[in-house]
Order: sequence, then C-alpha cells, then structure tokens
Amino acid sequence: MNLSQPASSTQIVQVNVTFITSAGTTDPRGDVVQFAFTTPGTSPAVWLTGAWDATGPPYLAQILVGPSAPVTLTAGAWDMWLKVTDNPEIPVMSVGILSIY
Repeated sequence: MNLSQPASSTQIVQVNVTFITSAGTTDPRGDVVQFAFTTPGTSPAVWLTGAWDATGPPYLAQILVGPSAPVTLTAGAWDMWLKVTDNPEIPVMSVGILSIY
C-alpha cells in the first residue's frame, strides 16, 4: 500500500487488517495495535500506539499523522509497519510506504 499526504496535513492513516484462523476470519479489535514509521530498509525501534476503527469488517488499524498529531514526519518516504499483540502471536508486518511531501 502506498499513501501520501502533505507535510502540513494532519490525518488518519488506516491499514486493513485480516487474521484468518482455522475457524475463519478473526476480529482483531480486542488486540493492541501499534505502528512504526522508518526510513526505507530500517527495522522498527520505536512503536506508537494506534487504535481500531469502531466499524468492521473490514478491520482498520489507524493512527493520526501530521504536525498536530502524535506522529510528525518530515518530507520523504517512510516505511510503515504494523504490530498486533495477540495471544500467542505477535505479528510484525511491513504494510506499505507513506510519502510526506
């Protein structure tokens, strides 16, 4: 997934999350969701708490990005990462690129 937004804009970034088990699709909204934004080719070191969109399915993990948000990024391309803390799994996924211009 490739997203873009102006550096002056504060907006919600959303990622569609699907967990499939032997019983079918699982609702992940009870799990802790975190995001990381790194320079390309770098692994996450700092995780930021995200939230779940209240509707669903589809299940959308989200975080606010911009100058008046918990996540402020400079102009450039950022790798987006998502981590969902479940039991026993804790998947860490590269979910796309966010371009700030």
